[in-house]
Amino acid sequence: MTAHNANAAAEIRALIDDRAKAIRAKDVEGSTAGYAPDVLLFDVVSPLRYVGRDAVRKRLAEWFSSFEGPLGFEQRDLGIRAQHDVAFVHSLNRVTATTIDGTKLDMWWRATVCWRRTGGTWRITHEHASVPFDAASGHASLGLKP
Repeated sequence: MTAHNANAAAEIRALIDDRAKAIRAKDVEGSTAGYAPDVLLFDVVSPLRYVGRDAVRKRLAEWFSSFEGPLGFEQRDLGIRAQHDVAFVHSLNRVTATTIDGTKLDMWWRATVCWRRTGGTWRITHEHASVPFDAASGHASLGLKP
């Protein structure tokens, strides 16, 4: 990895850490600060896609409001590949929380996040979150753990 690429990876790592803190704080603005205006998000819930930072902001506001109290969030097996003005990040993400109806949530999912540096600023241009599914039952495999 070149020094330029290592610096880019370090910059992105700092942005990822800031975003994780914002997610734990249920801070919508902080959680979406790194998104490009025209971001494309493929989330684990319907619809098939969210287009634009405003749509992602609305989705996060709804998600955060579905929890009572603190929100646990962690990322494992984080990989950052940066070259020039493009970077790809992958991780296994976990959320632990209590929903407003009292249900305990402990869920892992896979994430791939694509970043682009424009005008010296890194922005998320595409994010894909997914869970595997059981082919026999057709149901999501929500109980998997790394």
